[in-house]
Amino acid sequence: MLKQFLSKFPRKSSKFDAVDSAGCDSGNNVIASGNGIQRTSSGTTISSRSNSIKRMSSAVFPSSVVAGIEPLLSFKDVPNSEKQNLFISKLNLCCVVFDFNDPNKDNVEKDLKREALIELVEFVASGSAKFTEHAIAAICKMCAVNLFRVSPPNCRSNSSGGETDDDEPMFDPAWSHLQIVYDLLLRFVTSTSLDSKIAKKYVDHSFILRLLELFDSEDPRERDCLKTILHRIYGKFMVHRPFIRKAVSNIFYRFVFETERHNGIAELLEIFGSVICGFALPLKEEHKMFLWRALIPLHKPKSMGVYLQQLSYCVTQFLEKEPKLASTVIKGLLKYWPVTNSQKEVMFLSELEEVLEATNMVEFQKIMIPLFRRIRSCLNSSHFQVAERALFLWNNDHVVGLIAHNRHVILPLIYPALEKNIQNHWNQAVLNLTVNVKKMFSEMDEDLVLVCQGKYEEEEVKQMEAAEKRRVTWAHLETVASVQPVAGNTAVLITPTATAIPC
Repeated sequence: MLKQFLSKFPRKSSKFDAVDSAGCDSGNNVIASGNGIQRTSSGTTISSRSNSIKRMSSAVFPSSVVAGIEPLLSFKDVPNSEKQNLFISKLNLCCVVFDFNDPNKDNVEKDLKREALIELVEFVASGSAKFTEHAIAAICKMCAVNLFRVSPPNCRSNSSGGETDDDEPMFDPAWSHLQIVYDLLLRFVTSTSLDSKIAKKYVDHSFILRLLELFDSEDPRERDCLKTILHRIYGKFMVHRPFIRKAVSNIFYRFVFETERHNGIAELLEIFGSVICGFALPLKEEHKMFLWRALIPLHKPKSMGVYLQQLSYCVTQFLEKEPKLASTVIKGLLKYWPVTNSQKEVMFLSELEEVLEATNMVEFQKIMIPLFRRIRSCLNSSHFQVAERALFLWNNDHVVGLIAHNRHVILPLIYPALEKNIQNHWNQAVLNLTVNVKKMFSEMDEDLVLVCQGKYEEEEVKQMEAAEKRRVTWAHLETVASVQPVAGNTAVLITPTATAIPC
């Protein structure tokens, strides 16, 4: 049966055997064993070794894979004229996918494939590979077969996804092969000899979309590889750049407004941090819409803490490109401001400080009234970290400069909050910070502080008078209700009285 199976393979010519035998060192002979491919120092000839390798590959791989030049031969064991054919033959061999869920299954085949993948990476890294259209198609096919797979259900789909989520990451058991495939794909994309005009036929929209789907992988190692590869594809294939931006925007939309669950948001934002740095000035309207429609809404999900650093970097890069966008960004922060999540509120205040550092006076004046109404609420928060973080804004020299220039508008808005903290706040650190902020305003403009204090005291008197008036009115209503006779089913208010309980 084995002879009939092997008879279907084409035989190599004697001329090729002679060249192969002459150009190889006997010290690097290869034999197949149960542990994969090993080196031996025996003096056997190349032809006998190639026959042994052919029998091994024929026994464990389909004939459609090993047809043509023998794929398990080493690149240094064949002449230069045959290396390109061997390259494609090895790529076809690596299209066979194995089940890694069972560690005891197909161990010989897995070792042979891994050895072939390593040789492919080394061959591409050496610069010897010629990326003809046939080779490009073979590489893209091999990467698609190995990488574009059905992932297992996400075990953490019901988790909050916050930065305090202590769940261990899930590691793909096939990573020993996937890592080498990713390395090969990266070297292929970054190769200077790759013609992007030809490659774009195979690294097309469908290929990119399926690559983007992999960003939801549970394995952080895979997401890190994908991040690097997608960034290089964005740089290599200029024709695909608008499509990539649109596809990533769609991922963000689905995450924010539908699922609120995705593992790769931080990696995608990290890519776009570099992309935004390369935007030409003046910014296109398309890029501004990406900021408003895709980046700003990313502040809404509960899991914002996982990718806050990357998101803040993208936003500040936009502001460095065009400072006029500062008021737009602050409006977006106020729109999605968390009113029931103290942890997120602290994050918002931290990001707000970064935004204010990049804000000029004109843009600050556009937004300062609604902004400091929100800060006033934060100053009086019963959660000490929120109040403390809001008061830390006065430690930033640039922010203090903006406030000082507009103190006649800002101080009347927040002065009542400062006084309430001094009189009633339970946390000593917040109390001390509030006293320091009030002292800072006194040093800026003592007369303005006195005016605000006078208005505050007047408001306090008015509120006390209104409270006393309400108390008297309710007392009068209770008195009238208690003496009114009961008629029919009329509901009345009865003042409770003490009654003696007999023993």
